[in-house]
Amino acid sequence: MGHPGPLPVINKEAVRSVLRFGVAVGGELADYTEFDRKNYFYPDIPKGYQISQYKYPLVRGGSIAGIPLTRIHLEEDTARSLHDRNDQIPNPKSQINSKLEIQNSEFSLVDFNRAGVPLMELVTEPEIHDAETASKFAREFQLILQYLSIGEANMEKGEMRVEANISISRFDLGNSEKVEPLGTKVEVKNLNSFKSVEKAIKYEFERQKTLLERGDKVVQETRGWDEDKEETFSQRIKEESHDYRYFPDPDLPKLFISEIEDFNQEVLRNSLPELPEESRQRFRDLGIKEEDIEVYIYNKEKSELLEATIEYLENMDQNRLASNYLITDIKTSLDPKSFAEVVLLVYREEISSRAAKDIIKILEQSGGNPTEIVRERNLTQISDRELLKSYVEEARKENPDAPDQFLVGQAMKKSGGRANPKILQELIIEVTDH
Repeated sequence: MGHPGPLPVINKEAVRSVLRFGVAVGGELADYTEFDRKNYFYPDIPKGYQISQYKYPLVRGGSIAGIPLTRIHLEEDTARSLHDRNDQIPNPKSQINSKLEIQNSEFSLVDFNRAGVPLMELVTEPEIHDAETASKFAREFQLILQYLSIGEANMEKGEMRVEANISISRFDLGNSEKVEPLGTKVEVKNLNSFKSVEKAIKYEFERQKTLLERGDKVVQETRGWDEDKEETFSQRIKEESHDYRYFPDPDLPKLFISEIEDFNQEVLRNSLPELPEESRQRFRDLGIKEEDIEVYIYNKEKSELLEATIEYLENMDQNRLASNYLITDIKTSLDPKSFAEVVLLVYREEISSRAAKDIIKILEQSGGNPTEIVRERNLTQISDRELLKSYVEEARKENPDAPDQFLVGQAMKKSGGRANPKILQELIIEVTDH
């Protein structure tokens, strides 16, 4: 807050977290690094500078979701400005979670609760060419943070924020003239949802395109995003790096990473869990469908149940079958061995898919042994062709003009839902042809 006296201290765990992230994304870890003062005036940083890193970031390079990274560095977070847009302002005198609503106010408030907290900043190369790719990149970034247990990275709580730097050139407007490939950069700050990232980029592209088409210039500035109006608005003229007058912070020591045992690259690498892309590949190797894989990447509980179930299965077809039921029919946790038994009963055509769903529901509600449930409830699948043919002929006799799909349903009904659907389909065709 700019009070005289307090001095900063480097947070060792924060540095370690950034270095682990750097190893995870294939970046080059610094040997020498230092912290700098980034000088600027803004109400959210009353001491007049932010502790950041300039020439010597902790990590250079690497990539996420195929997008190359420029750098990853550590800095201090600033305070949070609350402006006069009918914001819900926390009431500091209240002991309960009430809100004080400021109506038609003409002032801003500054919340210092997050000021000074370690903030990891990641900068990409300018190689993202559409809003969807930017959003996909941000999601993968969040996922890696969560896998590494660096943070929850909850955007709604401000634990992760996206700043989109957007520029277009006359190449984007279909002009083949030889001009600089990158246009004037505009930064849209503090986007707090993936949808906002996409909307802000699309809006800003159209705004800049309109300016250039009518012969105006794009101003290099920082803009905010108005969620209600779904448009960007100007906040301040964007500084160049030399305007910040960076110089090494005199209160913080220089770091020689290789001299710090905990920051040894091999030690950091050994501390990494399986990363999202590694998990995806392992699920592919197990035969899981691509669209199902993303569910497991984001849902740890389902992922763990699938992996525990697969231990009792024998091949990729069974793995895929288990995944189908897990994605569509299982709402709570199940005993993996019991679930695997259900999958094997379906795979061997001893029970129908309909029966499997009923058994899963019973297992979720009261547990039990799948084989005993099949016996007690008489759920064994009927595969006797002669018996099934009699059901089909009855259904045809009662509904002579009905389409085949209706006949399947009627025959299935006559079998008490136990008919082998594959054999039933074959018999419908046979009866229809005759």
